Amino acid sequence: MKKLINDPDDFVDEVIDGLLLAHPTQLRAATGDRRALVRADAPVAGHVGIVTGGGSGHLPAFLGYVGVGLCTGVAVGNVFSSPSSEQMYEATKAVNGGAGVLYLYGNYGGDVFNFDLAGDLAELDGIETRTVLVTDDALSAPIERRDERRGVAGMVFAFKVAGASAERGDDLERVTELAQRAVNATRTVGVGLSPTILPAAGKPTFELADGEMEIGIGIHGEPGHHRGPLETADQVGDRLISAILADLELGDGDRVAVMVNGLGATPAEELYIIYRRVHQSMAERGIEIHRVYVGEYATSLEMAGASVTVMQLDSELTELLDAPASSPFFHQ
Repeated sequence: MKKLINDPDDFVDEVIDGLLLAHPTQLRAATGDRRALVRADAPVAGHVGIVTGGGSGHLPAFLGYVGVGLCTGVAVGNVFSSPSSEQMYEATKAVNGGAGVLYLYGNYGGDVFNFDLAGDLAELDGIETRTVLVTDDALSAPIERRDERRGVAGMVFAFKVAGASAERGDDLERVTELAQRAVNATRTVGVGLSPTILPAAGKPTFELADGEMEIGIGIHGEPGHHRGPLETADQVGDRLISAILADLELGDGDRVAVMVNGLGATPAEELYIIYRRVHQSMAERGIEIHRVYVGEYATSLEMAGASVTVMQLDSELTELLDAPASSPFFHQ
């Protein structure tokens, strides 16, 4: 294992140190342990706060989406581990501007349990909360059990929509409804080419033989939908987009946003080759691509691979997606 780290036990805290030192005008710590971070201007009086959270190892998710027009705060866990309910609660208090707080995060058991506890604590303080779970990973459960699906790169679209809604002054019910609408309209499918190595463990999280790929793999190495010999970029792109289009049932005249996301160790050139094929597939079906994102938006340390995310747009989702936003990792 070769990593540019110091003591593995200090990995997350040193990442947070670097982030706060690099972006002091955009972020601040809300707690002494620096595991609850908020916008530098939080709380924003009269505006809904949005808190996300999850394990470290996915930068820019989740830390990178705290900013104007995005999330207001984040609770930071250890690598691939949920933050504590106390850290989530502290983030909630720090972003509460008097209009309530939306919890918006990926559908993982530990996160759900701890955010529910944090909501109970917030209620005792008179802070109204709502929850929207991101469930965009299309191959992690069949459509009839969609509420069991994992949340992956599609969470970025949910952050963007909900954040723009809160920024324009929508109330908690409206921000929640729009965040859920964004989740309902979004699907992601990924491919893994090599495993990730946890800093503290020093060994791969799963095994993938040379020359193999895994379609539908999770961002923590959760089992995928298909494992087989590595195919060409066009063949992989076809697998990813076909699964998404089957689930969303898109067709001629529909408008979408597309994200091709690198999982941590995939060159940008390869991501653009994947996007090329996605674009061709959409054009063949008469689907209009309104906005494109290509890069690293939700990673898994140094996992090689990529994911494709598609969000079906209506007029209001388009407006919110297009609204300005700014964080250390996202500018629009």
